[in-house]
Order: sequence, then C-alpha cells, then structure tokens
Amino acid sequence: MDDRIEDPLRTPRELSSAEARPAARGETYIELARNGVNRRSWRELHWTGSLAAYLGQVRQQPRLARNAYQRLYDMIVGFGLEQAPLDSGRPVHYAFFDDPFDGGKDAVFGLARPLAELVSHLRAAAHGLGPERRVLLMHGPVGSAKSTIARLMKRGLADYSARPEGALFSYRWRIDGELHDCPMHEDPLHLLPADVQEPVFDDLNARFDGDYPLRPTGGLCPFCRYWSDKLLADSNGDFAALERAVEVYRFTLSEQDRVGIGTFQPKDEKNQDSTELTGDINYRRIAEYGSDSDPRAFNFDGEFHVANRGLIEFIELLKLDVAFLYDLLGATQEHSVKPKKFGSPHVLRGESGARDRRRACRLRV
Repeated sequence: MDDRIEDPLRTPRELSSAEARPAARGETYIELARNGVNRRSWRELHWTGSLAAYLGQVRQQPRLARNAYQRLYDMIVGFGLEQAPLDSGRPVHYAFFDDPFDGGKDAVFGLARPLAELVSHLRAAAHGLGPERRVLLMHGPVGSAKSTIARLMKRGLADYSARPEGALFSYRWRIDGELHDCPMHEDPLHLLPADVQEPVFDDLNARFDGDYPLRPTGGLCPFCRYWSDKLLADSNGDFAALERAVEVYRFTLSEQDRVGIGTFQPKDEKNQDSTELTGDINYRRIAEYGSDSDPRAFNFDGEFHVANRGLIEFIELLKLDVAFLYDLLGATQEHSVKPKKFGSPHVLRGESGARDRRRACRLRV
C-alpha cells in the first residue's frame, strides 16, 4: 500500500505547462491535427491540371521554365546579399550561407571568398557560359564546411520548391485508366514538338525579367518518348491525343523521398556498380513487354534519374572507381548517360579531400 502523501505544491514549470495546454483529451489532439494543416497551401503544393493550363501559367510566369542551375542561383540570391565597399577588397556576402533555416546552426564562417566564387560559378552556369557542363568539385581538409555547404544547398532547394517563386511541375500519363508518372519528373515543356520550342522560348525570354536567358533543357526520357510516339502514331499525328493523355502536377524536391535531390557515396568496390547511378533493367518485366530495350522494362531509379531537375551530391568523389568517373564526366559534358540513353539536366556537385585531389591528378581523371 502506498501511504505517501501527494505534495499539493507544484513547481512554476508545472503551473505554466498546465495553463498553456488544455486537458489531455483525444478530441483536443485531433482538433490540433486538423487545424495544423493549411488546406489552401496544401492545394497549391498539390496542384494538378491540363497541359494547356500549365502552358498558360508558364506564359504568365516565365520563371517556371528555368533550368536547375538557374533555380539554384536564384534560390541563393533570393535570401539577400551584402555588397562590400568598393575599396574594401571584401567579396559579396550571401545571407543564404548564414543558414536561414535553423537560426545559424549550419552557418558558414571564414569562407566569404570561396562562397562568392561558388555563386559566381552558378551564375555563369545560369547564363550557359560553360560551367553547367562541368562537375563542381569542392575539396579541402576535414572541417572545411564542404558537407555543410552541400547540406545547405539541398535543404535550400527543397524549401525553395515549396514556395510560389520556386514552383516545379511535372506530368503523368493517363493510359487505359492507369496513371504513369514521368520517372524523371521532367518539365512538361519537353512535350512540345522540337520545332515549337524555339518560338515558345523566344516569347518567354521577351516576357522574362531575369538577367539570364531561358533555354530548352532537353527532350523526353525514353519512357515518356515511348508513350508520346505511340499516342501520335495511333492518332495519325494529332497532338490533341497526347494532350488529353497528359496530366500536369506540381511537386517538391525532397532528399528523403529521393525526388530531385540525390546523394551518392562510394562503397566497397565489389558491392557497387554503375547501375546505382544509371538505373538497370527490370528483368521481371522483360517477359511482359518482350524486349530488354522496351523503356517500360527499365528501372529509372539511379541517382542520376533521382536528381533530375535538382542536385546530386557525390561524397568523396575522387575515391570512386575510374569507371564511375567516366559516367560522371559524360553526364556533365553531354547532359546524357549514354549506356542508359537519357538526358539529365541537373546540378552535379562533388566533394573530396585535398589528398584525393592529388591522387586524381596523378591518374589524369
């Protein structure tokens, strides 16, 4: 038998907790859950519509046609910058690297000049001056904020894609009552015929107020090209048949869900091959579709596919086997992975130590 007397006195912390929280009732918690969802915001983030409706939005908001480098550059600059006095010799300070998400927990200090050079690199890539076809390699000793900068950029892109100014759209196919999402979350503008894209982008650039030109970012992936060709063939080239089969939707980037943000880390050489980057054939589907060259029998789950329209991070890049580096160079210089026949317009970024950089120079990679 417990004969202890309950102490009627409560601490200030207990008193404040009792006043701040209602009684623990099930209906109270469910009400909190119901009220915690902003339905208007949810509807905006999960917008769906026709291809014509999307093209109407693009015409009104040309920024929707930006490529991955342009969005990344705008995301960083959008948090503000501080110009140094002309004679000070100090570089531009970008507030993004002060970590606006966690109150400075991942803020980067003492690297103002390298960070300014990084943003200059992104700006040149946004203008299409060449850096968009190179790997962005950050190297340095342990503790030099390489991973912190990568973490900030990935988190920033995910946050940016959930805002109106960073909205991203892709599409899915309605075929025989079934929905088939584009496995690479491509821009619906890729659905336009090649000879139509040039006048469309000319008109968008005339309306766009950015300081860089908007450009087409590639063609359809093999999966979507299959359905596009089939629909056009079955309708004698009627684009309206393709339009009726397409549903456009908004999506957000997420590293956790492997949507638009990929991370690749070297492992034991015996347990890792290039299919982790480029995807692989789904052998169970070959019997269903009759050919290993049918794009429907291919798994578009490599990190290159995952990171399409976003960013891919290679951890300890220069410790990768040389075979991986060839795939990487092909993806950056040609924006395509030849063995798997798809284009990948995303930001490629790696990090490694100075020792690995010297090793790579000796290997002439």
